[in-house]
Amino acid sequence: MNLLFRDVEVDGNRVDVRVKGTYVVDVGANQRAGDEEPVTVVDGHRGVLLPGLHDHHVHLLALAAARDSVDCGPAVCDRSRLAADLREARGPWVRGTGYHESVAGHLDRHALDELVPDRPVRIQHRSGALWMLNSSALALVSHLLDDSADVERDARGEPTGRLWRYDARLRPALTPPDLDLARLGRELADHGITSVTDATPDLDAEAVALLAAAHAGGDLPQRITLLGAPTGTALPTGLTAGPRKLLLRDHALPTFDQLRGMIAETHRTGRAVAVHCVTSESLTLTLAVVEDVGTVPGDRIEHASVVPPGLAPWIADLEVAVVTQPDFLRTRGDDYLREVDIAEQPFLYPYRSLVTSGVRVAVSSDAPYGELDPRKVIRTAGQRTSMRGRVIGPEESVTTATALAGYLSFPSDPGGSIRQVRPGVRADLCLLHVPLADALRDPRSELVRLTVIGGRLHQ
Repeated sequence: MNLLFRDVEVDGNRVDVRVKGTYVVDVGANQRAGDEEPVTVVDGHRGVLLPGLHDHHVHLLALAAARDSVDCGPAVCDRSRLAADLREARGPWVRGTGYHESVAGHLDRHALDELVPDRPVRIQHRSGALWMLNSSALALVSHLLDDSADVERDARGEPTGRLWRYDARLRPALTPPDLDLARLGRELADHGITSVTDATPDLDAEAVALLAAAHAGGDLPQRITLLGAPTGTALPTGLTAGPRKLLLRDHALPTFDQLRGMIAETHRTGRAVAVHCVTSESLTLTLAVVEDVGTVPGDRIEHASVVPPGLAPWIADLEVAVVTQPDFLRTRGDDYLREVDIAEQPFLYPYRSLVTSGVRVAVSSDAPYGELDPRKVIRTAGQRTSMRGRVIGPEESVTTATALAGYLSFPSDPGGSIRQVRPGVRADLCLLHVPLADALRDPRSELVRLTVIGGRLHQ
């Protein structure tokens, strides 16, 4: 497809932009469509034409599954609504996501049996780390339960139905979900997202094949970087191996030497690391190990949920990037203020202090565990306001332009240099209805007019 964008804003200038096939070929005033046929002409009406947005931390398959699951989050549920929605769900299994204890307290097999006694139910905690099963569901997966601490047991040694980090081990007993990846691809495009980094660790061959098929068939047109890509395995076109995701379990952190071995071995294979750090303890351990073993280009910290004073300059000195999710302050902030130690609350999801210390920072969604809409994420990076209107760490606020820059940075360098609309670049573009200054004053998803991925229009 050949495209001609007339009267669009690029780098503050009103220009025309010509796309031939999958690449931008000209940027300037009074561009001609050329001799290629057909040519689709788009009148930009002075709207800004941006590089397509990149979400640096998302979980694609979990997000697609969540779209077909019962939303058990506190924003939509209380105990009675939770029970009603679970009982009304269709299918042989009932799958819920986004649960937090503020909805109906501590859930185990007995609590879930009171809500749904006659069908197998499994509910995922909003952290993504915990599955909670009722007795019917537990009976169907009992042969898969091991003796590890990941299976919570009562005083008699019986499973309580609470399983930690058990996704892969549960899979053989579950009916494969019928994931609508085409709908997910459209949803991403509607937000102007043309590429993503999938942050799910240790993807198996089946998951990689599923994503590859969806990309090749056009259902999921976005280019995909995989933090969980198998090391040493060639990936299909459209999928790229990123840094290796290392998921640190905060209730059982590795020793210094164990983590050193994991990072050193990953570096020897030619890959950087992306280390999951949601506590100050895991972050401090990671920085100490990285300082000892050395860094390679692409090393990054996922989340950096708590960064006490003094750690930001350390991160900057190590030249490690941070991929963070400030919108958790909106969706979870009121819970954080109840549950997080008051001494650590000022250091939740910092942003400005990281940037001013010289750290490369990029915002992201962590969807489905966080909000996918980039404009909500960008807005929260500036406002840092919870659902109940409580401002958390206002001194860590950044401008909407700073937050947007993270979405415009390269997949391989989150928070680094910004991609540009210029001749020779792949035509992954996002056209807004308004100039950039207007969009930054009031970021809203409704401002996205159309998205171009590899030269193809998505409206």
